[in-house]
Amino acid sequence: MRKTDKKIDNELRLKLTDVCEQGLKDIAGFQWLTHLVNYDDYPNSLMVVCVFDTNENLKNYLQSDDSQALISLIEAEFKTMDIKLKRLGDHIAYDSEENCNQYHNGNWALRLG
Repeated sequence: MRKTDKKIDNELRLKLTDVCEQGLKDIAGFQWLTHLVNYDDYPNSLMVVCVFDTNENLKNYLQSDDSQALISLIEAEFKTMDIKLKRLGDHIAYDSEENCNQYHNGNWALRLG
């Protein structure tokens, strides 16, 4: 990883930590998030994965009136970093601990890899 990539990655991590902390307070079942990126194609390759505890809580969130809350939080943080993406929703994925446990024995590195 180049020095500039490391700097961007650290800033992304800090900004997404703020999103995570807000999500933990406000969204039932939300557990954590992470990001994946190939810096040779940044920011187009940037993907944020939002993880819920159960599939039911994830489903309830996605069907709720507040289903854009995480996208809005992420968008606000990306704006502070001047990250411009055509369709932010295409860069956000949702998953659950339940799915990871069922299909990858709880191994997130394998699941996200």
